[in-house]
Amino acid sequence: MKYKVRLRDKIYEVEVERGEAILVDEYAAAAPAPTAAAAAPTPVPAAAAAPVAAGADAVCAPLPGSVVDVKVSVGESVKKGQILLLIEAMKMENEIVAPNDGVVKAIHTSKGASVTTGAPLVTLG
Repeated sequence: MKYKVRLRDKIYEVEVERGEAILVDEYAAAAPAPTAAAAAPTPVPAAAAAPVAAGADAVCAPLPGSVVDVKVSVGESVKKGQILLLIEAMKMENEIVAPNDGVVKAIHTSKGASVTTGAPLVTLG
């Protein structure tokens, strides 16, 4: 399976096969070009994600699914590779891990919540 993960201003393409992840490509994320549809005001969803503070890393959902468990709490120190939460997708539990060492600044989801691809889950600082 191939996944695109956006972290800060970079997009990482990762291929996962037989429990091993391989970095396929890494490139700068381009800002979306404005369109005529973007000029029209759009309604803001009630459950909009909180903005991410400057200098913080947002760990985003790599795929849509349901949050099975949140393994960290705000203020907790985490190490690179530590499990932050579990997402169930297609009847499989996926571990979402810390991309680097840091402190949990915010948790943007909760157990039982449905998430979409790219939705911020946890903010590390």
